[in-house]
Amino acid sequence: MSVIPPPSSERSAIESDAARFTPQDASAPFSVLVVEDQPSMRTALVRELHQAGVSEVLEAENGRAALALFRSRRPDLVLLDIRLPGEDGYWVARQLRETERGEWTPIIFLSGLDNDLDVWRGIEAGGDDYLVKPVKPIVLVAKLRAMRRLLDMRRRLVTLSAELHLANQKLNEMVELDSLTNLVNRRGMDRMLHAEIAAARREGKPLTLMLCDLDHFKQFNDTYGHVQGDECLKHVGRLLREVCVRPRDVAARYGGEEFALILPNTPRSGAMTFARALGQMLKSLKVRPPNAPGELQLTLSGGITTCIPDEHTSAETMLMRADEALYAAKSQGRNRFFSFEMQMDTIEQRQL
Repeated sequence: MSVIPPPSSERSAIESDAARFTPQDASAPFSVLVVEDQPSMRTALVRELHQAGVSEVLEAENGRAALALFRSRRPDLVLLDIRLPGEDGYWVARQLRETERGEWTPIIFLSGLDNDLDVWRGIEAGGDDYLVKPVKPIVLVAKLRAMRRLLDMRRRLVTLSAELHLANQKLNEMVELDSLTNLVNRRGMDRMLHAEIAAARREGKPLTLMLCDLDHFKQFNDTYGHVQGDECLKHVGRLLREVCVRPRDVAARYGGEEFALILPNTPRSGAMTFARALGQMLKSLKVRPPNAPGELQLTLSGGITTCIPDEHTSAETMLMRADEALYAAKSQGRNRFFSFEMQMDTIEQRQL
């Protein structure tokens, strides 16, 4: 069966319509960098691109000029001649790909010869397509449309990936948040402690971990009820958020009435000073349940461990050390912080 071609007048209409490049988003500008050393050929390409509706056309006659324009203007598409004075188009394509660092700009090679080897070398150098000179307008517009579709698709995927990353980040924050105190929960604390140990080991800086326990909290709950107990925990949670003023300081609810503080780049003396300041601030925190005869003074016992992590340091060993120091603080009368590294507590330090 033979196919009858359309009349010449109809072919002209089709070609006229096809010779117009219209981006999917008409409001979005589309720029093309033309890298061609022959002025007449470059002028013809620029004219065809403008007639096709490209909003901005950049011109370069050699590879060095093309790289400079690419870095400063970031075009949406590159038309790159293979034969250039000095470095050839293959070299230019490789430099463009190294400049992008994870981004992607379509590169279409131009050549006066329809050579399979040129096509192969162009794709290997980072090119995406190939045009034979002199370039036919209808073919040029078809390539522009194809590359624009690919570019738009990639941008949508990048946007979607960014939105998914943000959604995952927010979900992780929700999963790692204690709903009662709005502090980091145990899961989040474990992750952050592992990360801070690795960072301190890498940087060679001290890391401090504190475990704190509200003194006589069971008696408070038994006397005033769990609702008032929850209010008490909320008060302490707000206080701990206030004392963690540096960006990487972390206050967490370790469980029940126990709390944890991760203090990066905090030496032993600084840890003890921090603990004393926390104790002083806690004195100003008054809790008055409705059926209490007066305001109640809350106190904390705390265990402190500080080290510059090495290959043997783990979250488990730091938590165990801090927990042992917390037990020592309770054994010595509560309402104090104890550090094995300094062999002293905040009461002793205040007496120095």
